[in-house]
Formats: sequence, C-alpha cells, structure tokens
Amino acid sequence: MAEEKPPPETDADQTEPQPGAAPRSESEGQPDTAPAADGPSPRARRLQAALGVLLAAVALAGACFAYEVASLPEVAELKTANPSTTAFLQRYQRRTGEEGQPAVRWQPVPLDSIAPALAWAVVVAEDIEFFSHEGFSHSEIIQAVRDALSGRRELRGASTITQQLAKNLWLSPSRNPLRKLKEAVLTRRLERELSKRRILELYLNVVEFGPGVYGAEAAARHYFDKPATALDRHEAAQLAAALPRPASWNPNSRSPGYQRYVQDIEGRLRRADFLERYLPDIAEPAGNTVPPSREPQPADTLRSIQDTANRIRS
Repeated sequence: MAEEKPPPETDADQTEPQPGAAPRSESEGQPDTAPAADGPSPRARRLQAALGVLLAAVALAGACFAYEVASLPEVAELKTANPSTTAFLQRYQRRTGEEGQPAVRWQPVPLDSIAPALAWAVVVAEDIEFFSHEGFSHSEIIQAVRDALSGRRELRGASTITQQLAKNLWLSPSRNPLRKLKEAVLTRRLERELSKRRILELYLNVVEFGPGVYGAEAAARHYFDKPATALDRHEAAQLAAALPRPASWNPNSRSPGYQRYVQDIEGRLRRADFLERYLPDIAEPAGNTVPPSREPQPADTLRSIQDTANRIRS
C-alpha cells in the first residue's frame, strides 16, 4: 500500500504565532476602513456660516436700497412747477446764522429770460455733450477713471448737468456710494420725465454762483447789476467759471486760477462758435463706414455743438 504523503504547508501554517507572542485579533490583516462621517467637516460648516452671513448682508443692503429708492422724490411735478427750495440752498441757510454768511439771493426765471450766452457758456464749460447723452457722459467717466489711475491731484467728478441738478435739488455734496446710487436713480428720472431745455432751465436757476447767490438772475443782478437776459459773453464766462468753486471763484474773485478758467471758457466759446458755424463742411461724411469707437469722435462733438446751439437758441 502506498505511503500517504502529508499535505503541503500553507502560509497560515508558516505564520503560526511564536511562543510568547500576543494573540492575533480577529480584525488583524483586514483592510483599514475610515469611520463613517456624521456630517460636514468643521471647515465646511464655517464656510456655510460665512456664506449665510454674506447672503444675509446682501439681502439687507438690497432691502435698504429699495427702501431708499422708494423714498426718493418724484420729478414729474417739475415739468411745470419750480422747486420751492433745494437741498444745497437749505444747507447754506443752516450755516448762515452760525457763520455769519450773506443772506440767500435766489430769483428763478424762465429760460427765455436768461441770455443764451450764459446757457451756452455753462454747457460748454460743464457738459458739452448735454444734449446728446441720456444723463451720463461715458467719455467723462472714462476720463475720470484715467485721471484717478494716473494719480492726478485734481480729479474730475464726471458729473453731467443732469447729475448736478439731481444733487443740488435733493442730495448732499458727499461722495459715498449710497448717495451716488441715489443720484443715478434721480438722474434717470429727470431724463425720463423732463425735456433737456427744462433740465437746463432748472439747473441755471438753482446752481450756486457765489456765497448765497443761487440762480442766473440773482447772479446777474448781484455781480453786474443787470438782469440775466442782458448778460454778454464775457460776463457769462465769468459766471460759468464760478460753478466748480462758487465759494472762492466768482466775479469778485482775484484768484489767478479763476481768471485763467474764465479765459479758458471764452476760448472754448470762440472755438465752439467757429466749429458750429462751419459744421456742415467739417462733419464726418454720411457714408463713412469706419466702425464707431466707444469714445466720442470729433464729428460727434461737432454734432453735439450744433445740437446744443440750436436748442439753446430755439
């Protein structure tokens, strides 16, 4: 009978525990498994909390802005009625008693009672694209950004006549974001409800031309002892030059900077008059196929000058 051979040794047989070794646990040799997660990690929970706070803040800011917009004045009544007061005028009146400043001079008049020379000087100095834009001058905004990025000390505000009217009528001189948003909303309302001539008429009647001197009629009588309808071009340039700094720049000022600005406005008036006179010969041909640029081109400015002149004189 053949001798029966013992079975070959297996790995398990070869790895028998040695004497004195600790007994093997049942899980030894099994692959490691991570414990099941009970929820988001602490970091995820922190991110979720931060996102919730951010969304709540955005919602609150939106609600506050909606409330502010809803409380802004309507402008439709200004189509036919003049304002009884303005935010800037009230602000000046509050300071009058405290600082002993001159009393307010203010006498609104129709646009037909204001010399075209003054309307023309103000538009040329403040907002040459006034009759062409819809309340905001994109070229001025672009230039203002360039000035800010270049570090220029004297930065421009990029405000159109319509924006300045909104600010003078209802807002403060501050430049905080909420005030600028209110200004934008009111500017759109003014442009939607009023004609350009009416906006210009209101602006010329409420803007400050010197300490306590508001409106073209009061300015003409205070500085030149004549009605606004009788102003000549030089007097108009003097008043237009007062608008950026009425407290220190006005026809009574001897500031070299003010005098230079008066001359600059007179130069602009001469150039605008020349360009407007020869516009039909200089303007860009109608068949030009060059793609329009984002910024106003010379022909656009010429058309704006022609449009401005026609509307002021009509």
